[in-house]
Order: sequence, then C-alpha cells, then structure tokens
Amino acid sequence: MITELQLPPTQHYIEGAWRASADGGVFDVENPATGAPLATLSAGTATDVDAAVRAARDAFERGPWSQMSGADRGRLLWRLADLVERDREILATLEASDVGRPYVESFMFEIPLVADTFRHFAGWADKVTGTTFGLPPFAGQERFSYTLRQPLGVVGAITPWNAPTMILAWKLAPALAVGNTVVVKPAELASLTTLYIAALVAEAGFPPGVVNVVTGSGQVAGEALVRHAEVDKISFTGSTAVGRHIAAVAGEQLKKVTLELGGKSPQIIRGDADLNAALPVIATAVFANQGQTCASGSRILVHRSRVGAVAQGLADIAQSAVVGDPFDEGTTMGSLISSAQLDRVLGYVERGLAEGAHLVTGGRRIGTTGYFVEPTVFVGDNDLTIAREEIFGPVGTIIPFDDDEEALRLANDTEYGLTAVLWTGDASAVTRFTRQLKTGSVWVNAWGPPHPALPWSGQRASGIGEELGMAGLLANTIEKTVNLVSRG
Repeated sequence: MITELQLPPTQHYIEGAWRASADGGVFDVENPATGAPLATLSAGTATDVDAAVRAARDAFERGPWSQMSGADRGRLLWRLADLVERDREILATLEASDVGRPYVESFMFEIPLVADTFRHFAGWADKVTGTTFGLPPFAGQERFSYTLRQPLGVVGAITPWNAPTMILAWKLAPALAVGNTVVVKPAELASLTTLYIAALVAEAGFPPGVVNVVTGSGQVAGEALVRHAEVDKISFTGSTAVGRHIAAVAGEQLKKVTLELGGKSPQIIRGDADLNAALPVIATAVFANQGQTCASGSRILVHRSRVGAVAQGLADIAQSAVVGDPFDEGTTMGSLISSAQLDRVLGYVERGLAEGAHLVTGGRRIGTTGYFVEPTVFVGDNDLTIAREEIFGPVGTIIPFDDDEEALRLANDTEYGLTAVLWTGDASAVTRFTRQLKTGSVWVNAWGPPHPALPWSGQRASGIGEELGMAGLLANTIEKTVNLVSRG
C-alpha cells in the first residue's frame, strides 16, 4: 500500500495537454473520511468544454486516430490496461481518498476490473464487422447489399462518484475500441482517478484529442457537454432525475444516449435458501461501497418463515462491521461521499422510523469527523419510502412475502429495473423468476459487479441502452447500409 498520496495533474486534459480553466476558476475537493482538503481542481466552463469537443472532433476527422487500424487501437488499449495494472496501488489510493471506500476494495476488485475492461474491448477493436445480404434482383438488376459498422464520432462521457474508475473504463474502452473520440466529464466529488488515467492515456501513446477530460460541476461543464452540437452521443451514469434531463435535451437534438441510472434492486430469499451461504453475500449486496451502489440489493424480500433468521443474521453482520479509516487493514466499511450524502441517508432513516418501520440495527452517525454511518437494517413493507426510493447508503429493508407469486409482485413493484438477486436451491424457481423479473440482469445465489463481456442495462427508471458486452460495443457505432446494383 502506498502511504503518500500521489496526486495527478489537477487541470483539464485537452488535446494532449493540461490546461487551466478559461476563466481561471477552481474548486476544492475533500477527503470524505476526514473532511480535510484533498485537492484543488479546475472548474470547467462552456468554453473549456467547447475546446475539448473541438479537439475530439479534429482527432476523429483529421488526426492520426481517424486513419488508425482496429489492431492499432487495440494495442493502445492493451497498453493502457498494462499501465493501470502497473499503477494499481496509486489508483486504489486515489480512489480510497477521493471516495472514502476501503482501499482493499479498490485494490482487490475495482482497479483489476478497470484493466480487464480495457483488455476485453482491446480484443474487439479489429473484429467489429458489418453483414452481407443475398437479396433478389432490384428492377431487373442484380444487387449485392452489405452494412458497415462505423464509429459515431465524439462521445461525451459523464461518470459518477461512487465507482469513478470502473465506470470510466466502461465508457472509454468500447468507445475507443471502435474508433470514437471521447470527452469525459467526471463527477465533481471524485475526479482524481479520471485525471490520473488521462495521464496514463498520454503515456500509452494515444494521439492528442482522442481522450479529453474537463472537470467541474454538472450544472456547468456537464450541461455544456450534453448540449454541445458536435457531441454525437452522451453516455451518462448517475441519478434518474439527471438522466431524465439529459434524455430531454438529447431528444431535442436527436442525439444518441446511453443512460445507466438508479436502482432499488430486490434480493429474493425463498424458503429453501441456504442462509449460511447466502447471508454474507446478501449483506455485501446491501453494504458494499457503503451502500453507494446503483445495483445495491437494498430491498430484501424474505419468505415469512425466514424473516427472523435473516434479520438476526444481517444484524450480526452489520454490528460486526468495522467502519472507519479506508486505509486501515481491518476496515470493512468506509465513509459516505459527503456531508450532503450523510444528511440524505440519515434523513431516510428518520423517515423509515416515522412511517413505522422496525429498526433492527444501525441508523446512527459514527463520530463527528468524516461522514460515517452505521450499517442499517429495517423490517417493513414495500410501501415505505425507504423501500421505494433509492437511498444510496448502507440501509436495507426486509420485506416479508408468503409465496412466489407475492415475491414476484413485490420485486416488480418499483419504478426501477436494474438488477435482482434470487436465493434458492430450486432450479424450476430459477427459470420462473428469471423470466418474470422486470430487470436488466439477475444474479442467482450470488451478487457482484458486471463482467465486461456481459451487457449491463436497466429497464424503466433504471436507464436506456446498454453498456459493456457486444451490445455496449455496438452502441458506440452506427450501422450504414450499402446497396450495389449491377448496371452491366
């Protein structure tokens, strides 16, 4: 573990160079585990975004990137993965400091997934092809038709603060693999790993303008990126409310979007579930990254016969959690991202109590330095606010059910549809539930992050479009049809 924080350059990265904001503006970020200042970053303006977009457009249409083969793009992505792997400790340290999550989580899981994502899509860079068609004659003439898969152009990528490094890779890797250029607007609260990876992009040898980063607020820099006429697609991960706004703006411009938004995911524990094996993973699905995960399984639907055992088991795990310094080897849960997020989570706890939910454990702030909160478990019903709205904190609600039909009804009784978890030993139940759950993905007897080979998408208020997998790769392309008609 690196003991001294190695900050990246803290200006914008535009056209292969580090630049201050056009108006000289800056903003401060803090370490959420201590409340101490962490860095001062450039506050992007519409002028800075315009410079980044123009650099990306020039690199796409006229620079060496436009002439580069898929194999060469793949080699650059593979080199970037090697550099991420080389600097794994630095990146994990930056993320733990910037986000407040335990260092070990970033080092063991998050940063290796970043390298894996770059390598996975590096392998696809020279394998994206069109389709040929044998069609009947047209107006008495022989014809041959085929399609071309071509890059969209400039992709605007807006990333969140909860998993900033991993989701940056989700957006960069497929977009670059197929030949797009990218302008990244990282989350205001967590930009440091994105800036560090921008430095690695330069070291890997990507031509100037292929990857650009503008830091700053969503209301200014993010809005300018979404509205810029030269951006061909916006890929956004964040709240449903902001996603709806982006969709409306993009709709006015008929701009492509991929939106990975909120969630209120169910974990369904049937009466036959192996609780000894399941409970540690059920708890992880609620409390990982302090519950600041869009795929958090915070609605814990439990067969009525197992409610007591699940409540006691989760309470035991919650009470044994070590909440504190992200760099302490014994820490199992870090801090929330900000004082505003702490107030939000504690506000939901108060709302749950006011609406009659039974508090099993937790629900209080820990200490007065940093933004730590106890892992929290309620027992209640699906009509509670804490069961309807995304809290984005370590708060789970146990909701009893009596049979599979009720479990499915409760699981689908939400505006969201990102993921779900099923705990059962019955193969026929697996088939029935996975078909009927209205969600983008389902875990069975497990929970974890998406693999880059698999598509990641949501239904309803959880988003539009796909990230990762072949679907996520092709979402960064346009398919052009070519018709050749013989005249001779």
